[in-house]
Amino acid sequence: MTPRSPATPAPEQPAKSGTLRAPVALKVPDLARFAALFVAVVVLALLGAACGNDATDGADETTDATNGEIRDLTVMLNWTPNAHHAGLYLAEANGWFDEAGIDVTIIEPALDVGVEAAVANGAADIGFAQAESILPARAAGVEVVAVATLLPVNDSVLMGLATDGVDGPGSLSGLTYGGFGGALETELISALVECGGGNPDDVTFVEVGNVDYLAGLEQDRFDVVWVFEGWDALRASKLAGADIATIAFEDNLDCIPNWYTPIALASEAAIAEDPALIEDALAVMSRGYDAVVADPAAGAEALTDAVPEADAELVGAAVEYYAPRFVTGDRFGEMDADTWNGFAEFLVEAGLLDEVGDVDAAWTNDLLPAAG
Repeated sequence: MTPRSPATPAPEQPAKSGTLRAPVALKVPDLARFAALFVAVVVLALLGAACGNDATDGADETTDATNGEIRDLTVMLNWTPNAHHAGLYLAEANGWFDEAGIDVTIIEPALDVGVEAAVANGAADIGFAQAESILPARAAGVEVVAVATLLPVNDSVLMGLATDGVDGPGSLSGLTYGGFGGALETELISALVECGGGNPDDVTFVEVGNVDYLAGLEQDRFDVVWVFEGWDALRASKLAGADIATIAFEDNLDCIPNWYTPIALASEAAIAEDPALIEDALAVMSRGYDAVVADPAAGAEALTDAVPEADAELVGAAVEYYAPRFVTGDRFGEMDADTWNGFAEFLVEAGLLDEVGDVDAAWTNDLLPAAG
């Protein structure tokens, strides 16, 4: 989700079909806005519970290894289903949630409610979001915790046409950046340009929203745009055959921080009341993502079988791209303090957070399965 205003949190919404835009941060959300979101989530949760009761009346009971009861789990995505979610769909397709005694329901984000608010209020047990939204949400009193990262290294890139001279951060001087007008966009690109020896004041920022980014570049509406390498950049280069150039965030971590996106999050209340459910769900997800690493084609097939409207060619290429990137350490989902602290400090320096706060409380590895 990319914000439409640097000061007001926009709700998590499905991206335009085929588009996975890199998310950017919000300024600390106001409590009144989140209170309104909370009310909406409660209504959604009650409606969902009512529907769930109707759907399960008379259903056969199955047993799990712990208490002999099936446990319900709702997972809310951060976007429409895409390659980032392949491990989740493969685990579901292989029946691994069932084996763990979990009846999983995967839902797309509510149009008027953020994932963080939905998870905090119990409309979803686990949600997918990103570090740049969870830290401001927690600062506003939304009690959610990152419990895993889907990608240990941020896959964001700035994409432009090779003919426009995009060649390293300094080359952005004199170019036009097309985005959503978010404050984090301005701060990150300014930091990149300055680090590359250019003048941030020479970059023109225009708001373009969710559009066909390749078409916008080819029509000279803007020169660079922020996307994920494994989705829009991949689609432009591999599927559309465009001659593009990219500036990868991970290649410039001496200028800007790494941060986790997407992440899986749960509420503090759920972790306190039923940690076993979150632990078991993460164990199944870990199994799913490990399986995608071993067999990307199986992950792509599971996703497109569940979401037949997805672009099968793009999904296949993207899952193959992401497979070796889902697990780069000892285990899926693992995060580290340096990454969280460094990003929080950047947000404070950029004026996007009032203070660093208790960053350690915003994330945990304790619910992940043991390595190996």
